Amino acid sequence: MKFFNTLKNIWKIEELRNKLGITLLFILIYRFGSFIVLPGIDTEALSKLQEQTSEGLLSLIDMFSGGAFSNASIFALGIMPYISASIVMQLLGIAIPYFKKMQHDESGRNKFNRWTRYLTVLILIFQGPSYLVNLKVQIAHAGATMPDGLWFTISSTLILCAGSMFVMWLGERMTDRGIGNGISMLIMIGIIARLPGAFIKEFISRSNDAVGGLVMLLAEVVVLIIVIALCILLVQGTRKIPVQYAKRVQGNMMYGGVRQHLPLKVNAAGVMPIIFAQAIMMVPIMFAGFNPEKVGGFMQAFMDNTGFWYNLLFALLIILFTYFYTAITFDPKTMAESLKQNNGFIPGVKPGKQTAEFIDKIMSRIVLPGSIFLAFVAIMPAFASIFGVTGEFAQFYGGTSLLILVGVVLDTLSQIETYLSQRHIEGFLANGQRIKGRSGSIAAY
Repeated sequence: MKFFNTLKNIWKIEELRNKLGITLLFILIYRFGSFIVLPGIDTEALSKLQEQTSEGLLSLIDMFSGGAFSNASIFALGIMPYISASIVMQLLGIAIPYFKKMQHDESGRNKFNRWTRYLTVLILIFQGPSYLVNLKVQIAHAGATMPDGLWFTISSTLILCAGSMFVMWLGERMTDRGIGNGISMLIMIGIIARLPGAFIKEFISRSNDAVGGLVMLLAEVVVLIIVIALCILLVQGTRKIPVQYAKRVQGNMMYGGVRQHLPLKVNAAGVMPIIFAQAIMMVPIMFAGFNPEKVGGFMQAFMDNTGFWYNLLFALLIILFTYFYTAITFDPKTMAESLKQNNGFIPGVKPGKQTAEFIDKIMSRIVLPGSIFLAFVAIMPAFASIFGVTGEFAQFYGGTSLLILVGVVLDTLSQIETYLSQRHIEGFLANGQRIKGRSGSIAAY
């Protein structure tokens, strides 16, 4: 009842209603474009491509594109090239002082974003022909052919590039005029779009079991709910450090003297360690030319995403990259300096160097359990596959897709509740409690 009352309150706020309407419109445009096939491609010959993207890493890519990859759509390359370019530019901003300085003012950030778009186009120029080569091979396996020649390659590459850039533009407009982060929202919609089909396949598979099929399906749903709850805990988990602000008097007014908390996220690295680890685990597949039969038994052990050695190495890489990414993005010295400038201090700790060392010590303690938990969530789809869950449905049991889904939903609900709280309207939770989104940027990557 309370949920429906909240929905009524949302509808009463004109600004929020308009933003939700614009967001829904852009989502419909994105989903419509995902089904527009490249000119010259026989839609009936895409069965092999859809079979190729039913599991493994290509399934993840297809999930992020909302099925556009397997449909040979004009949006086939999706938003991932832009995300890849953003990650590269972020790493350059951390490693190179010039790029780091560029982000300090508005003109510099505009230039930084422009360079990100240029890099996106460069990535698309290379990815477009690669996608067409793979598409040609899969269509040939289906006993069909596709147009050949330089003109078809150039025109199709341009269409794929234009489609991906349009998706990027759509995401940016959604951020400006809609609710939440547009890029993250499009990724989330792509993930959700795969869920009904994956669940139906799992239902059919379990229905065909002679004994206990539906009971197993119910158990799978319960486990999925538990995993989602654990992901919410991982995304929102924080270690609160008490901070005291000194009192100061200006005229007849007294400022400060309040006690607050400095929240340190258990998973400060987000999904970046999983993305980096997945990129490394793709190397054997690249050497094999997407054909595992070309390599020996040692390499094949690291190409089986349900195998022991694959998941062990995958988990270790995630833990390693969590430490690495946290180390380069988390700056305790800056936090300590900010506290000192605002007359804040941690009780029992001297401001300045000792405060920075204390924050760094606390962060080092929570990174290890956070990284282990993140690694566990990342390899959960492998466990699901081992227990007989179909490949498509197993993707929802963890990994990048589930963390992105949980994070974006929490961020969007948090933004909606902000509008409600500004008008003193109770949100989704009772007793005045609020849904907490991720701190900092609400991008999914």
